[in-house]
Amino acid sequence: MTTIKSYTDLEQSKKLTEILPIESADMKYISFRHRDETIEWTPQLGTPSKYDIPCWSLAALFGVLTENKICHYGNRYYCQYISEGDEFPIYSTAEYDNPVDACYEMIIKLSKLKML
Repeated sequence: MTTIKSYTDLEQSKKLTEILPIESADMKYISFRHRDETIEWTPQLGTPSKYDIPCWSLAALFGVLTENKICHYGNRYYCQYISEGDEFPIYSTAEYDNPVDACYEMIIKLSKLKML
């Protein structure tokens, strides 16, 4: 059984904090300092504090992408932006093996186009 990614990874989360309101995140990465002084970031459900890195679950990403749809066939996912009244998608993402990466790409694309 394949496990599907259900939240943004650390790098995606850092990038999304530059684009999305923090309040749209429903998860957070919290840090743990190990004895050897390395820091490990672990995802958790909950509202991020000022010391955490916000993280977005797939449901939270869907909340941001209200005029988009996730397409799925086989084990591939892509996201399409279809504005009201349009029959065909205006923008589409590449194909991914999980819906989180497809949503992330669409947010980046729409942000660059100033459509968020």
